[in-house]
Amino acid sequence: MSREKPTLAVFKFASCDGCQLSLLDCEDELLAVTDRIRIAHFPEATRTRIDGPWDLTLVEGSITTPEAAEEIRQIRRASKFLVTIGACATAGGIQALRNFADVEAFTRQVYAHPEYIETLATSDAISQHVPVDFELRGCPIDKYQLIEVISAFLYGRRPQVSSASVCEECKRAGQVCVMVAHGTPCLGPVTHAGCGALCPGCNRGCYGCFGPKETPNAPGLSGQLETLGMDRATRVRFYRTFNAGADAFREESERQESGAAPPEESGNRP
Repeated sequence: MSREKPTLAVFKFASCDGCQLSLLDCEDELLAVTDRIRIAHFPEATRTRIDGPWDLTLVEGSITTPEAAEEIRQIRRASKFLVTIGACATAGGIQALRNFADVEAFTRQVYAHPEYIETLATSDAISQHVPVDFELRGCPIDKYQLIEVISAFLYGRRPQVSSASVCEECKRAGQVCVMVAHGTPCLGPVTHAGCGALCPGCNRGCYGCFGPKETPNAPGLSGQLETLGMDRATRVRFYRTFNAGADAFREESERQESGAAPPEESGNRP
């Protein structure tokens, strides 16, 4: 008797759908994957809906409402493995900027009847609500890394996704460091690899789309940014973009905002 194909479910919460589109953009690679796996739920691609439990679930988007918080708990219970994809799901996304402000004040200013709005005070990563088996970073994610994650699941191994920084990608590509050569502010030293050093390859600084790398030294980078002439308010905004809610970027932006001294162990190296 042949073994049934494992099931794949894809869900989204507060996000732009870009990471799901990265999966659809795989085209030929996606066809090869669907030959080995059965899509049980993926509204971007099919109307088919197969109720759980599911073998592998991909989740895009952040949790911003009480309903979403309950739904992700239900999805977790129905999923053997749960993988979060993209900056929204792994760090709260650009919408995590609300975490630094008064959300009730926003709703009063924007909506004629704010009493109808039911929302959380923060935009949360999925891992803040349920256990997650793997986090794939990026805004949007890299489609080849996504295929690697799905393939790893099929073969029962851990995904081989680099934990290095964007700087290493720059070096491998033989690109000149924009910060050293041109004095261009760049988050590359503290940012997770995955984009292929796209922006530095165009003589622009990294914007941190893939979030903080493992053990980043953000205070050390901030010292270099100050040396380059970036004022404190600009440094705060520099860390508060796609991954504003990621711990390392959030903590450093708050430290910059408060004017606190850097930790002694940070040194000068990012």
